[in-house]
Amino acid sequence: MNQPTPVPIDPKQLPELALNVIATDHFPDLATIDGDQPRVRPVSPVKTDHFTVYVANLKMYHKTQEIAANPKVELCYVDSHHDQVRISGVAEVVTERPLLQEIWDGNPLLRQYLGSIDNPALIIYRIVPKQVRFMREWALEYHEVPLD
Repeated sequence: MNQPTPVPIDPKQLPELALNVIATDHFPDLATIDGDQPRVRPVSPVKTDHFTVYVANLKMYHKTQEIAANPKVELCYVDSHHDQVRISGVAEVVTERPLLQEIWDGNPLLRQYLGSIDNPALIIYRIVPKQVRFMREWALEYHEVPLD
């Protein structure tokens, strides 16, 4: 079976290619560690700033304990062409009130479901990227995307 030949990628285009994949996949998968067991689930980011991604969570969800025990996470985005972006990073709890307010104001579903920005069940994670990789479908080779 012949493998398709990947289209060459200009390294200067990597940030744009990666951001395009992120923009089209509204439900990336989030990987966490539960003891010695990886856990993966789709999430719906509430804000994206370049490669920094914000994810809402309820404190009662199991991923809260997983992230508290090991904040290293990975997001995997896949577009309709099966191009991938993987963001490996560290999840931290957002505490800045202006940022929380901005996220709250921009997300009607949060407002409808939780009623108040001060709902004690709400937690927002900021996933700070440490590594971003891009791969074209079938290329079987990741390209490092510069973070700056």
